[in-house]
Formats: sequence, structure tokens, C-alpha cells
Amino acid sequence: MSPVLIFSNSVAKRGEVWYNIITMKHLINCALKREDCDLVIKNGKIYNVFTASLEEGDLAITEGRIVAIGHGYHGKREYDAKGRILLPAFMDSHIHIESSMLSPEAWAALAVPRGTSLVVADPHEIVNVCGVAGAEYIKEAFSRLSCEGVQPLDVCLQLPSCVPATPFETSGACLGGKETEEELARPLFFGLGEMMNFPAVLSCDEDVLKKIGAAHAAGKPVDGHAPDVMGEALCAYRAAGILTDHESNSAEECREKVARGMYVQIRCGSSANNLSDAVKAIDADNYRRFLLCSDDKNAKDLSVRGHIDDALRRLVKEGLPAKYAIALTTLNVAECYGLKDIGALAPRYFANVALVDNLEDFNVSAVFHRGILVAEEGKALFETENRYLPAAVKSTVKVKAVTAEDFKIVGHGGKFRVMEVQPHGLYTAEKFVPAPEGELHVKGTDLNKLAVVERHFGTGNIGLGLVKGYGFHGGALGISVAHDSHNLVILGDDDNAMARCVALLEEAGGGMAVVSEAGEDVFALDIAGLMSSAPVEEVVARTGKLQELGRQMGVKEGYEPFMTMIFLSLAVIPKLKVLDRGLFDLTKWSFVPLEEPQTVDLK
Repeated sequence: MSPVLIFSNSVAKRGEVWYNIITMKHLINCALKREDCDLVIKNGKIYNVFTASLEEGDLAITEGRIVAIGHGYHGKREYDAKGRILLPAFMDSHIHIESSMLSPEAWAALAVPRGTSLVVADPHEIVNVCGVAGAEYIKEAFSRLSCEGVQPLDVCLQLPSCVPATPFETSGACLGGKETEEELARPLFFGLGEMMNFPAVLSCDEDVLKKIGAAHAAGKPVDGHAPDVMGEALCAYRAAGILTDHESNSAEECREKVARGMYVQIRCGSSANNLSDAVKAIDADNYRRFLLCSDDKNAKDLSVRGHIDDALRRLVKEGLPAKYAIALTTLNVAECYGLKDIGALAPRYFANVALVDNLEDFNVSAVFHRGILVAEEGKALFETENRYLPAAVKSTVKVKAVTAEDFKIVGHGGKFRVMEVQPHGLYTAEKFVPAPEGELHVKGTDLNKLAVVERHFGTGNIGLGLVKGYGFHGGALGISVAHDSHNLVILGDDDNAMARCVALLEEAGGGMAVVSEAGEDVFALDIAGLMSSAPVEEVVARTGKLQELGRQMGVKEGYEPFMTMIFLSLAVIPKLKVLDRGLFDLTKWSFVPLEEPQTVDLK
């Protein structure tokens, strides 16, 4: 068997070439016990997603596929499940691998032992920095992983739809309708990634519609991103043929999107997590229209809390029956994306199996992919230390020199617009505070300055804003990850510390930095300024240390010190965000001044 990296609709329609008459005879003979199977997993309880029931018996596997469930099967290899439950291995319906800050190899080393066998990956972050070469890097890094000749993880790679996400910011690359049409013709891409520019969809922007049309013409799915899009606007967005959404912020919004024919993705990420609200929308009538995704999850959370197994635990703890929760990460994902022969444990299906202790904790003890044991007792059984690192994803930070003066904010007696960040979420509310006559000093207040510094071409662009309620004090935090164009984002209450953060990030070629009165620390993200080629343990330890430093400097619970901050430049999430060109209001789809001169009702 050759490793399979990408499922595409065209492949699904053709069927695999190797599935010929000779192979079928072999599978039939194994199912009828005329021949020994390649592998038999014995003494387990096999979960049936079609009937939501458990069956004790053998899982018989040949040529990477399940051939039978029953008793008395013999295999060239036999594995004792010791009474554990066999589940279809888990699928993440929407993820940005880059947000873990891990290389693809290191990410797989953490996720696969947690039961993950397939991801629908949108390399939106690295493509905004490096162009399509970034997506090619992700594909190649994963494809080099091997366990007994089988790639231990399937990756459905989406072509990012919004490079850049809006026309109002500076990114490292630009993919228009023509380029999107050309790229979607390649087998590299499974579909079109989340269409974040929903205002452009609703206003019938021809270039954006050309991208969506190219996916439809290629027979490939289109993922969505539509926060607070409801009513007639939702109907219009759905009419464009957009399949999914992971940005619903209430049970009501989830139900309406399902009713309009969408699949709703429940997100269990590090900073954004709509699980507690979305779970209230799931019932016996609609659960087949919900999917699980992580979207953005950092290395520490992956290491400590887990991946999709973490989401399953949380769903069941919230009161969702396990039979519904399991469907959200198995059969539902396969059916949503038209993936053949995965998502269930039944004859002909690929033998992608996760062994768990029970249907409450979902602790994974072993993982099989295409009938090969790829992880056991929390450890990957494939080599992950040899990093693929091409020149195209290195040396991507180019910043014009800055000084403390660049972060000065001067008032003229009006009112400053202030971003108030929603805890555990990505939304920001608009507030107003009095603007002094002269320079604004935020030290000792509940305000922080936020700066986005352009880092792709050294233009010198710096956008400035104010953040209320973050809690940080005593210096600055900085990072070269800033959704979605990934310029440098700096937060602080000290202009000198903010300038020093920029210098540290440039010297490191991208990374995370903390500057305080006690000293400074920086961790390099040498892959496109987004990810580290360092070993898993080092990434987890170093990023965790910097997160803790941020927490010690006052960042409140409900905000993840760095990951919340990097969404404060995401222009396609309401309401106020800072871009390298200024303060942006999504609801107005335009830039707004930091200071309003006229009288503003503070209520």
C-alpha cells in the first residue's frame, strides 16, 4: 500500500486503482476465514456509529481495510484490546496546523497518539506569508512521515480563499480569482478554505465569487466563516454554495445555520471555544449536521489537554450523549466532505481505529491507521525528528526599524475608541474613553496599547489601537503571528518595551517575545515566523514559559496571553481590530479614527 495524503472528490469517484479483482478475492476469502488476515484486533468492544451500539468480537483487517467483525478470526498479527472500546479514529474538520507553532512532524507526534487520523487543514497562515509554497511545504512535510510504509495521518489540504483576508491589510502574498482557479485544478488541494470575506460574498464581489465558482467547477467543497450572519444574509451566503461554518456564537445561530443546510463546526480551540454554547443546539433530530474542529490549538494544550479527544470529553461532560459526540468527529465529517470508506468500523472501511478506555474520558491507548499500529500509550511509533525545512519558509521577517516614538498616541480632547475583548472568544466590543490633550500614558490604567507592525516588505506601516481589560502591565508582549496577514502584533504599556519587542522578533526571524522590568525572553519561530522546527518538548516548554510570564504580568483568566492577542488583528471578526494600516471596524467595513472629536454617549 502506498501512503495516501489527500482525499479528493475526483479520487473518490474513480475508486482506488489497487482495489482490483485479485484484491477483492483476497478480502472476501479473509472475511470468510479461508485465509488469515493481516491483523486481527481481539478482545475489544467495537463501536458501531450506524447503530450507536457496542459489539464484542474481533476486528479483522486486510490490505488496510476492515473485512469482518465477528469471532474466531486469525491474523498474521494479533492485537489484544484488553476489553477496551474500538472507535473509528477521529477527524478534525477544520484546523490551522500553524497555530500550534509546531512543525507538521511535531504536530503529528502529539495529535496522532490522541486518536487523530485525518484533518481538513487550511494552511491559511503560512500561505499568507509565503504564498502557495507554504501549502506545498505543509504537504511535503506530512507526506514524509511513514510507519511501516503507511503515512500515519491523512491530510485534506484546503486552498486558502482569503490571501489576504481583506483588501485593507498587508500580507506576504496575494491569491486572486485567477490564481485560485489555477491552484484548485491541482490535486494538491482538496477544496477551498474558509471564505472569511463574507461581506464580499454578500456584495457579489466578482473576484471572490470567481474563487467560489472555481471550487464548484472542480467539484471541491467550500468551507465557510460567517460570524453573526443570519436571516437573509445567511440565505445569500449559503446560496453561494458554502458548506460549513465554525464561527457561530450562540445555540440559536447554530440551529439556524443547520436549518439552512449548513454543517456547523463546534470549535474546541485554545482561545476560541464555542462548545458550551453550541452543544445546547444539538438534539436527536439535527446531530448529524454538526462536526468537531479545533481551528487553532497551541502546543501546550495539545500536549496537556489533547486534540479531538479533549473535545469529546468536554461534550460528554456538558451532557451530550456519547453517541452524538462520536458521530461529530467520525461519520459526520466523512459525509460532509464526501470522504469514502472512512468514519466507521465496518467491512470495506479503512481500518483507522482508536482504542479508548470508556465513552466519558476517551483516553486513547492505541491508534491504528490503515491497519498499522501508529501510536501506543501516548507515543507516536513513527519518526518525527527529521524536519523538512525548505528555503521558501525561512527568513520571512523584514521590518523597518522602529523606536519608542512610533508607539506614541496623542489625544486632542475627544474620545478614544477602545477594543474590549470578549473572554474566551474573538469578538471585541467598541468602548470610548476620554482622550487627553497631549500624550496618552496607559501605565497604571486598565488600558494597553496594541500595535501591528508590517513585517513582509519593510514598509514601516504601524497600526495603533487601545485594548481595555486585558490586565497586562509592566512591559510588552510581541509575536510574529497575527491573523490573518501575520504582521508583528505588540501589546504593552511601555513604548520602549514595545520597540524592543519588535527588535527581538526581527533578530529571531520571527517568534514570541516578552520584555519586562525583570528582563526579556524570546523564542524563535523559524518557519515563516509562525512555527518552530524545535522538538515538541522544547516548543511546549518554551511557549508555555512565555505564556506563564504573560500571565504573571497580569493577563486575566479568559484571555490566553498570546493566542488571544494574535486575533486582535483579525479583520473578519467583529468589531474593532488593528491592522498594519490602522484601526478597522468590520461592521462599517472601513477604517475608523482612533480618536473621535465629537461628543459620544458613554452608555
